[in-house]
Amino acid sequence: MSGISATRIAAVLIKEFKQLTRDRLTYAMMLALPVIQLLLFGYAINAEPRHLPTAVLVQEDSAFARSIVTALKTSEFFDLTVQARSVAELDDLVRSGEVQFAITIPGDFTRRVVRGDKAQILVEADATDPTATNGAVAALSALPAQALSRDLRGALAQRQARSPFEVVVHRRYNPEAVTAYNIVPGLLGVILSMTLVLMTSLSMTREAERGTMESLLSTPVEPIEVMIGKLAPYVAVGLIQTVIILIIARTLFQVPMEAPGPGLGLGIALFILGSLALGFLISTVARSQLQAMQMSFFYILPSILLSGFMFPFRGMPIWAQVLGEAIPVTHFLRVVRGALLKGQALPDMWRELAALTAFVCVVTALAMARYRRTLD
Repeated sequence: MSGISATRIAAVLIKEFKQLTRDRLTYAMMLALPVIQLLLFGYAINAEPRHLPTAVLVQEDSAFARSIVTALKTSEFFDLTVQARSVAELDDLVRSGEVQFAITIPGDFTRRVVRGDKAQILVEADATDPTATNGAVAALSALPAQALSRDLRGALAQRQARSPFEVVVHRRYNPEAVTAYNIVPGLLGVILSMTLVLMTSLSMTREAERGTMESLLSTPVEPIEVMIGKLAPYVAVGLIQTVIILIIARTLFQVPMEAPGPGLGLGIALFILGSLALGFLISTVARSQLQAMQMSFFYILPSILLSGFMFPFRGMPIWAQVLGEAIPVTHFLRVVRGALLKGQALPDMWRELAALTAFVCVVTALAMARYRRTLD
């Protein structure tokens, strides 16, 4: 046996570098993934979101009420985006997820402050994600001491000695701030993405590597027929996974399920179809199972970080929220959490269902176009 040769090592080394340059997709992903991770974790992740959309219902026109509204506007935690006209409108805004907070200033607020008669304002927080509201709720403790500091003068100055009013916080949908109520329903979208996209792309790419796809391409089967036949078994797999996850969520974690209706079923069906179509699309691009796996994780990583699963969605900068809106997991998580925790009906989630429908149509069309080019 001859000794170690630096020449032979150099020859193998040069061969490997040439192989890397030939496999440009793998090489690009190796360089892009660390950069994407640094950008996402460095800029997009924020566990204490600020400037949260807030609706306010002012039931009296008074200087005190205007001072509270002004104090909320100057706060870095609240953005007063809606001036509600009724309690029902305020409730709809919170349930639909359009606002994170709903603040009510009652009609007898000024009279109670002047008399020292336990004046209160009501703050309703959408606590489906407790992390998203904790910082803002904590900031409310300083509101009574600051909001009316310029109004309570003269004979009313004594009211400033102690809190002139009380902030009553009502954490809706998750009053005990149980993290599992937010995480476990969100896991449904992440698990379906990881299994369906990955399994489909690997399965289709494996057939291409083994040559069985060539036999299929020689038959008069239409691309849409191939897609339906190949993906139908995985639809059943996705439905079984969904049932198992929901049963575990209810029995082990006591996740409340507020009479989920047809909106949840439609959202699950659209998300499963979209994930499978994406896996099919990846298989038409990838040349090997390794590339299929890399491309799948290239999709799954942003889905976990930018969808609102791990970190509050509204805590991310605007550019990250725009990217998150393009990810189907974002819309699916809103459908699942809205149906299970808020009892949302079909009209409440039409925007998310429309986004999922658009994703299915676009990805299916791209997959069919790529498959036809493979046939040619």
